[in-house]
Amino acid sequence: MINKRLLVKNLLAHNDENSFYDKKRFINIGEKEGKAKFLKHVCALANSNPRNNSYIVVGVEDEDNKIVGVDFFDDSKIQNLVNAYLDNPPLISYENIQFPQLPEGKVVGLVTITSNGKVCALRRNIWKYYGGAVFFREGSISMPKAFDVVLKDINSETVATIEQHARNNIELTLDGVIDFINNRHSDLISHYKVFKEQFVVCWAGNQKKVKDEVYYSRVDIELINEQVKLFYSALDEISITFDSNSFSIVEYVQLGLGSSQRYYPLEKVRIAFKDNGTYHIHSELIFTPPEYDRKTLYHIYNANNALISKLERGAQLKPTEIQDLRHLPSTYLICFLNGFEEAKEQMDYARAFLKKYDKTSYQSLKEAIRVLRKVKYS
Repeated sequence: MINKRLLVKNLLAHNDENSFYDKKRFINIGEKEGKAKFLKHVCALANSNPRNNSYIVVGVEDEDNKIVGVDFFDDSKIQNLVNAYLDNPPLISYENIQFPQLPEGKVVGLVTITSNGKVCALRRNIWKYYGGAVFFREGSISMPKAFDVVLKDINSETVATIEQHARNNIELTLDGVIDFINNRHSDLISHYKVFKEQFVVCWAGNQKKVKDEVYYSRVDIELINEQVKLFYSALDEISITFDSNSFSIVEYVQLGLGSSQRYYPLEKVRIAFKDNGTYHIHSELIFTPPEYDRKTLYHIYNANNALISKLERGAQLKPTEIQDLRHLPSTYLICFLNGFEEAKEQMDYARAFLKKYDKTSYQSLKEAIRVLRKVKYS
């Protein structure tokens, strides 16, 4: 079993970017340019490593390899994105790796790319890249290739050695459990559960009981063996169930207009552990968005746009407008889910103003965009 934190360290220590791994300060698949560049690198790494895994490490400074981290990113639908834009798409996963020196909520992203052994190519145009384009890695650069397209196995032995050096052991697992419970989450209710005598899952959060159901907020869930964060949120609530073979999470998102708020089930994630030392994560979107009268939503949508215009001009907001600003991310999301396609662009446009003006609203906006991304790629 590979300890992903050790794997990241070994990748960064091995060499600069090369034909089997890339590093990024961040990735942005919410915008067309960022999505196109990400797909280009995935395509190039898959073609350059037809018989072994290749990796993208996210949250690292390019010049000095300093680990600075990124926000927790739980886009379980990233495979759907790759399938939509690439022919012969590789298997791809995005994992959030805990590093003790990073602030709470910050992680290092690890993208694992596994080729299917066939030539991967762009299926259709995106940004400035044309459908049919094939990319390979040349050193640290992903380059297009129009002729002599042959998959060559040149990294299998090197990658196997790096992965072997990142194998887990009992000491690292025990240290991880103790650190999770006693240090990182000493102020929260914490639990752990061992599955199949070798997988250890820890979770912590504020716990509340409604009738016979237990819910958690401020939740952190981690697969200790691999140092992988399975879930992290400062806002949303979840429920947790488990048996001897699996661990399941149901995430809820709070939505509504004004004071009329309720929780809606968003996604169910089930981790199934097997006797052979492997596990499988299955996610299912179970979200049914609330529906509202379009006249009411037109009024709210225009009011939101007016608030952003005032922030852009630097105008002073009234107390009632400040309260409306707190609801702006969720109401933009409701508008989008009810057919206001342009609400997505307004959410992206509002990011810079909310980040500067109100941190609470900015955090809510990031959560709303995360929900939108999940719905979009399902």
